[in-house]
Amino acid sequence: MRIVVALGGNALLKRGEPMTAGHQRANVRVAAQALASVAAQHELVISHGNGPQVGLLALQGEAYKDVEAYPLDVLGAETQGMIGYLVEQELGNLLPFERPLATVLTMVEVDPDDPAFGDPTKFVGPVYDEAQAKALAADKGWSVKPDGEYWRRVVPSPRPKRIFEIKAMGWLLDHQAVVICAGGGGIPTMYEKGAERRLVGVEAVIDKDLASSLLARDLGADLYVMATDVDGVYVDWGKPEQRAIGRVHPDALQRIAATFPSGSMGPKVSAACEFVKKTGRNAGIGGLTSIDEMLAGQRGTIVTTAVEGIEFRAPSSMAA
Repeated sequence: MRIVVALGGNALLKRGEPMTAGHQRANVRVAAQALASVAAQHELVISHGNGPQVGLLALQGEAYKDVEAYPLDVLGAETQGMIGYLVEQELGNLLPFERPLATVLTMVEVDPDDPAFGDPTKFVGPVYDEAQAKALAADKGWSVKPDGEYWRRVVPSPRPKRIFEIKAMGWLLDHQAVVICAGGGGIPTMYEKGAERRLVGVEAVIDKDLASSLLARDLGADLYVMATDVDGVYVDWGKPEQRAIGRVHPDALQRIAATFPSGSMGPKVSAACEFVKKTGRNAGIGGLTSIDEMLAGQRGTIVTTAVEGIEFRAPSSMAA
């Protein structure tokens, strides 16, 4: 099978951990152990988040005042290289020496007319008090919004339209390579309006799960898996009556999609439904260390057209 696995942020940094190179490597090593058996049996594509890493680079850039801070598209490219290096090395230590691995710097096209550009919602970078944030907004042309008791910069989160390197990725997979790509949803790019067709970077953040869904569709993946730090999708999460979803038809999941948080499970649910409805193939959401069992349909939440409605699963069998 050809499988796309989107690694959540926990694959690189657990909640509350200092963002040292050592912590990130240790977490990638755990992810690699979970992915090695998948790579041994299937064609494997790995995408990943990069939010904390871009945030760290933004903080470092803020501290160095001699030059203008690098734009988000450049920071995204930097983190794709760094994270790809860690994944390649740790996974390569577990796979046969002759199995090739390749990190693909991935540009993703967005539409300049996407409505997201009119309503930036994605928080990026450090926190400020209100006066600082508004002064920076006036000076740099930023959009800023309150984030709890602080203020932060917000940027658009447009939908992914096209992945430029898709043919190269297909060639690599055909030659048995494990491909690491589309980090952080890809480097946001678009063609400027006007007579001259000119590709430029964009100050935006593309949702990783939606970009990975597009990636999986374009590569003809047989299965799209979102590996995260929870063991599946729950109805009434955090309440005494919470129930774990085992298998679910995408139409049934979409009917309750608005109940899932927009900053965490919501995009995963949307990405899974989109992939299944457009391909007829399955998508899974669940714990990183349970990937093998998700492939067998034994754990996690499986979005599939093979069932009607929602089938709930006992929480004990959902455990990661």
